[in-house]
Amino acid sequence: MPGGQIQLAGPLRFDSPLASRFFVGNDAAILVDATHPPSGDVGAPRVFEAAGPRRRIFFDPAKTRAAVVTCGGLCPGLNDVIRGVTMVLWHRYGVRRILGIRYGYEGMVESSGVPPLTLTPELVEDIHQHGGTILGSSRGPQRVPAMVDFLVAHRVNLLFAVGGDGTQRGALAIADEIRRRGLSLSVVGIPKTIDNDILFTERTFGFETAVAMSRGPITAAHMEAKGVRNGVGLVKLMGRESGFIAAYAALASSDVNLVLVPEVPFAMEYVFRFLEERMQRKSHAVIVAAEGAGQDLVGSGGVDASGNCKLGDIGPFLKREIARYSTDSGTPLHVKYIDPSYTIRSAPASADDSVFCFRLAENAVHAAMAGRTAVVVALWNGHFVHVPTEDAVRERKKIDPEGPFWQSVLDNTGQPSPERQ
Repeated sequence: MPGGQIQLAGPLRFDSPLASRFFVGNDAAILVDATHPPSGDVGAPRVFEAAGPRRRIFFDPAKTRAAVVTCGGLCPGLNDVIRGVTMVLWHRYGVRRILGIRYGYEGMVESSGVPPLTLTPELVEDIHQHGGTILGSSRGPQRVPAMVDFLVAHRVNLLFAVGGDGTQRGALAIADEIRRRGLSLSVVGIPKTIDNDILFTERTFGFETAVAMSRGPITAAHMEAKGVRNGVGLVKLMGRESGFIAAYAALASSDVNLVLVPEVPFAMEYVFRFLEERMQRKSHAVIVAAEGAGQDLVGSGGVDASGNCKLGDIGPFLKREIARYSTDSGTPLHVKYIDPSYTIRSAPASADDSVFCFRLAENAVHAAMAGRTAVVVALWNGHFVHVPTEDAVRERKKIDPEGPFWQSVLDNTGQPSPERQ
């Protein structure tokens, strides 16, 4: 059940050093569900603890040492988050010992032989102008006891884990090991997934940038498709288990005629019938497919270093199958295939995402200094909140095929639901 008890590293022993009139009360909360409960529903509503600075904090800034780690695939905004954490720790709390862990959780194992960076305002002042992460990243788990040993050896009090579902599961395991050892150390997650698939956060950083950057490839696919008779522009976008980027990009461009996402199974006959009708009516079509769509068709097997199922490549598969259908049906189709994934993943964050990254980083620092641990800082119902990590990683956030958002996609593209074909 979401809205569980927030874990604390210990009692709040120190007055906050912030020169601010704005503080958040420890009882401030945001509703998990903002809708009106059904008639007869009883009991207190479920809430998340509100994020923000506290008047009393747990850690003494003069003795605090922090560490930041970035894990998983690249995503716009990683450097913005690193910069934000560093600047808030340094300028607002006076923390002078900030470590940047190199190459993800791998850098938290002494045997990796990669020492951490020392982060300062001078080092990070311009990094937000560039994509990627100055710390590097990696996939896959490491031995949890060894990572906690690393934190102890480097006298780290605060760990900021920047990453997606797998990263936050790792952060929760680290927090559990810290608790078992009776240590006073906060582990705060900053959700990073370009797919926007972390539960109980309205959006993750990098998602808005990805949607905005998807419009260019979709426009190019549209022009290519219109440039020939029976042209098909095919674009593959990110989205392993959740098709939010493909769906939002389709709504943003309004040039897409068919969206394929992991949440909505389909058969190739559905795609062929769509193309047949579309070519008769318009003589061109634009198809956007999320990378995790149609995995029952392309075949996949095994897992990657992060424990994720290895995906079959839906883009080339669709291109081949449409070409085969063209030959078999005698309908000449001209397919142009575009995959902008790595161009988007490695790009700098948009202006809106940069602002969002800083606010996430800022609230993560406030949470950690106030002793919160095993939490993820997220945006929920328009407010920044502390989500217990165990709630955030319980399952993936996905598009509801029966919900109003997916209906908006169908209304925008004009495509029929597969089950109605």
